[in-house]
Amino acid sequence: MVQIAVDGPAGSGKSTIAKKIAEYLNITYIDTGAMYRALTYKVLVNNVDVQDEDAIIKLARESDIKFFQGDIYLDNNIVNEEIRLPEVNKNVSYVAKIPQVRKILIGIQKKAASNRDVVMDGRDIGTHVLTNANLKIFLTATVEQRSRRRYEELKNKGLDVNFDDVKRDIINRDKIDRERKFSPLAKADDAIVIDTTDLSVADVINKIIPLLGEG
Repeated sequence: MVQIAVDGPAGSGKSTIAKKIAEYLNITYIDTGAMYRALTYKVLVNNVDVQDEDAIIKLARESDIKFFQGDIYLDNNIVNEEIRLPEVNKNVSYVAKIPQVRKILIGIQKKAASNRDVVMDGRDIGTHVLTNANLKIFLTATVEQRSRRRYEELKNKGLDVNFDDVKRDIINRDKIDRERKFSPLAKADDAIVIDTTDLSVADVINKIIPLLGEG
């Protein structure tokens, strides 16, 4: 069984790289960050205060969130575009830092990965979800480059965004993700670090492919 964990901060290229690895190996890809985004989207749609942990935990327990064949489903509806809205970007870390929410979604993620070949990306995959993964990758990049990537991504979607606002959001997300008490953003002891700042997607994949046979 092949299980690969790809972790890193916002804008480091996790989803793009993890998806490419899954395609290369022809195995399942699961974007765990999309699950937290889906719940955050539901929180916002229901006008729940992102500081109201009890209400958010209740929503998490009642929600059906899954990642299937490249699409993220929230209560049986595909929400691929909705979860990438700037408002979700701003608030996802507040929702994702709630310990009980993480426990609920980590349980779903572990079940989704059980007894199957999978590439999974997130912030705590190597440390909490796929702790016995064959290969653990931790991607990183400068704040400037990560902000530039997220800014371009949002602009390409036709959204009216300001680079400084995007950068501020990235820095804030980094702080919340690294400082949360339960399953913070962290490199697993046995993870291989790749700085993607000056690398293309192809460059990163070319660094990873030789490692696949070593996992």
